[in-house]
Amino acid sequence: MAKNRYAYFPGCVTLNSAREVQDAMLALARALDIELVPLNGASCCGAGVIKQANWELQIALNARTFAQAEAQGLDVLTPCASCQGNMSEDFIKLATDVDLRERVNEQLESICGLRFEGTMKMRHLLHVLVEDIGLDVVSAAVKNPIDFPVAGYYGSVMQQDGACGEDDIYDPHYFEDLIEALGGQAVNYDSKAKSVGFPSLLSEESSALKMTASVLSDAKSEGARVMASACPLSHINLDSYQVKAGRVSGSDVEMPAIHLPELIAFALGAYNDRYAQLKTRVLVMGN
Repeated sequence: MAKNRYAYFPGCVTLNSAREVQDAMLALARALDIELVPLNGASCCGAGVIKQANWELQIALNARTFAQAEAQGLDVLTPCASCQGNMSEDFIKLATDVDLRERVNEQLESICGLRFEGTMKMRHLLHVLVEDIGLDVVSAAVKNPIDFPVAGYYGSVMQQDGACGEDDIYDPHYFEDLIEALGGQAVNYDSKAKSVGFPSLLSEESSALKMTASVLSDAKSEGARVMASACPLSHINLDSYQVKAGRVSGSDVEMPAIHLPELIAFALGAYNDRYAQLKTRVLVMGN
């Protein structure tokens, strides 16, 4: 049995449009002796969308996921900052609102025979690596040091009380500490925890693209050659809509954007072919 075990909540994007995140998660888990225990049948966290119509429905869905993890005596680990932020909000509401918790538990017991008791924690991969695994352990496992400046993007949803572990809410540093443990040069920039406007991209595209461009251009102006995102949802804006964001804003935003788990997996010796492609993109795209 692995030394470190977590109930694994990959999130919808990881299991669908961003399978590279799942590949990287499995690779880094093997390298760091982490067991990712499946949460079979777990639902979407709501992504901040379901609650706009029916927050209690979203809370009930997430309570079921929490209860599944509690039944196994495990904390929940996710590689998605949006999932971390949304699920942490719901966890806190359940833990502090007795009436809400009882209503939700009545539903859970009648549907799936589970109850939420509040004994588990929501954890993002970043916080698990720093607080549980230890950066010394991560550093010792590095086989391919990251040899270029990297801007870590936290996203805004995770940076709230109860969702970001022991990191500073307003001036986080865990990502930068991890990048340096992987051999990279951490780029500190003001926009590292600012929103890129997802999912407003669907309704306010121009504004979301300008927000995305602001984050990318800020990181690039500080010397970043690559952006690594702790949020697969935000990564859609940072990567797939990067060219459009640059066109709308008129700013210089061009740089490779990857996922946090990919950065870790590459440094730990996994997917050398993908890492070589990334390094080529860094050289081609330039400063």
